[in-house]
Amino acid sequence: MITCSNRSACGERADDSGELLATRLVEEGHDVVLRTIVPDDVPAIRAAVRSALAAGARAVLTTGGTGLTPTDVTPEAVAPLLERQVPGIAETLRAAARDRVPTSVLSRGVAGTIGEALVVTLPGSPGGVRDGLAVLLPLLEHAVEQLGGGDHRPGGGV
Repeated sequence: MITCSNRSACGERADDSGELLATRLVEEGHDVVLRTIVPDDVPAIRAAVRSALAAGARAVLTTGGTGLTPTDVTPEAVAPLLERQVPGIAETLRAAARDRVPTSVLSRGVAGTIGEALVVTLPGSPGGVRDGLAVLLPLLEHAVEQLGGGDHRPGGGV
């Protein structure tokens, strides 16, 4: 679980989105093996992703840095690391809140795999994290099982 934010990294702003993400994952029975805050910096974000993978993370979720501001570089940092894209996740994340939050389609988040880990970049707002978790939580366990070589569940993974 990686928060990508210049202001949170320097202590200027609380990491509300990261706190929400970590709390919800634990509530749903997932272990958070690494939680870190890094600035909006391509090498720092890549190093954090690699650290999460080295710590044994089977899913690496980031929050922040997916928008259009000049400092939003999370997709640029993460996309080259991905071995396989999972565009359906990124597309669904953008579309999930589109009717309520039209600006959600401005997110440039990406999703894919690195080895046996799923990697997803979520928006930096608490609302974006909530909406993202509504999409991810029902499929997270199944995706991780699949990446580990598991078979398809009857009924489409539900």
